[in-house]
Amino acid sequence: MSQTILVCDDDKEIAAAVDIYLTAEGYRVLQAYDGLQALELLRDNEDVQLILMDVMMPRMDGVHATMKIRESRNIPIIMLSAKSEDNDKILGLNIGADDYITKPFNPMELIARVKSQLRRYTRLGSVPEAAGASVVVNGGLELDDGAKRVTVDGNEVSLTPVEYKIVKFLLENRGMVFSSAQIYENVWNEPSYGADNIVAVHIRHIREKIEINPKEPRYLKVIWGHGYKMEKL
Repeated sequence: MSQTILVCDDDKEIAAAVDIYLTAEGYRVLQAYDGLQALELLRDNEDVQLILMDVMMPRMDGVHATMKIRESRNIPIIMLSAKSEDNDKILGLNIGADDYITKPFNPMELIARVKSQLRRYTRLGSVPEAAGASVVVNGGLELDDGAKRVTVDGNEVSLTPVEYKIVKFLLENRGMVFSSAQIYENVWNEPSYGADNIVAVHIRHIREKIEINPKEPRYLKVIWGHGYKMEKL
């Protein structure tokens, strides 16, 4: 069964072009032209496994649509925007996006990023693996890799697929310090080029979810000038 991707862009020519690229790769594509329409399609299509979301749109923009989607769904969201400044990329990540592509984009890069996010979602999202997968416990933080579930002091934490993989990587290597580039290359499986801001935003999101006081973290520590580590408890 083909995977379903929701493409949301108010430029119908761009949406149609992306539809052609993705359909040629065997994906089923749904099109929306503003954030409200995207939310409606998502409600009616539970099998959507990835969203390509434009930032600037009428009625409801991509920022507010993404925030709304993140209230209930952790499926991968790739933001599309004509803006290239770092601040806009960070904004997209801040509101829950997993990746960011600047227009005009190379179709091959778009397809590569879509495939990468879908692989991560299938492996780390809501698709369960066989029973008996490892459980990692570190103090009150527990990661059940079979159920793709993270709890803190017995309370489940809702992580995006990327956040989950960062936590898993650092938990499996707790006590070790990793630079932003090392984390990016291990989690995104691609070379790191100026990825410091991207990793920093995800780390901040994780801290907000797993730490009682994110400003005084117990688990996820910053080692200034070197990177990050999961404290060994």
